[in-house]
Amino acid sequence: MQLSEEYTLPAPRSEVWAALHDADVLRDCIPGCTELEAEGDDTFHASVTTKIGPVKATFKGTVSMSEEQPPESFVLSGEGKGGVAGFAKGHARIFLDEHPEGTLLRYEVEVKLGGKLAQLGSRLIASTSRKLSAQFFDNFAARFETAEG
Repeated sequence: MQLSEEYTLPAPRSEVWAALHDADVLRDCIPGCTELEAEGDDTFHASVTTKIGPVKATFKGTVSMSEEQPPESFVLSGEGKGGVAGFAKGHARIFLDEHPEGTLLRYEVEVKLGGKLAQLGSRLIASTSRKLSAQFFDNFAARFETAEG
């Protein structure tokens, strides 16, 4: 499954870049994230609980950053196992562009699911993925709005 989206964030590109590399910020913004601990400069251990349709699972795994071109782009890759629910893995290419209102963040995501999750309908998975993504970016943007106001 592939998704792409863009958001305008009310902050300079350098601040958005720094926040996207801050474990505390990411943990607070990722829906269902209960743990996100740094394991070096570019890798995090994560635990996220989510529900897609009738399947609720806690995924434990790793998230890593690569192909970094500060402060313009990087690739965020992750994979996690959710027990009998299955597994999820994927990568997102993230682009940050300067914008009159702050920073334009664009991303392109590719996700693969296995186990019970893979048996759910693609429309349900896509709509849940979009919803979780929107929640993350709403939370993320709110951090900058609070900082300014």
